[in-house]
Amino acid sequence: MPGEGDLPLEARLNTETGRIRWAELERHFARGVVVRVSSGLDLVTVAAAFVRDDEAAVMAWMTDRRVWRASSDDARDWHARDAELWAVVAAPWVLVQDIANERNA
Repeated sequence: MPGEGDLPLEARLNTETGRIRWAELERHFARGVVVRVSSGLDLVTVAAAFVRDDEAAVMAWMTDRRVWRASSDDARDWHARDAELWAVVAAPWVLVQDIANERNA
């Protein structure tokens, strides 16, 4: 019988993507593992690159500031808005998109 292990990586990650409120994300931010993904990128595609350790793709996105580690300013904004974000885990990272308030600052 086919199981979850039979799913392609992107399909598995897609099933693991969901909404998360700031209060649930805050502890991950405190550990320094929250990574923002620009709304112009597909969250699952980026997560798959992290899981596959595709350094070239990840570094290109980081250089273009389309993927970056969440900052204290991000945390303050999310706290003030009690933001709800799209998230997926690409251990040890938690990748998030804030589509409601995209700031490529």
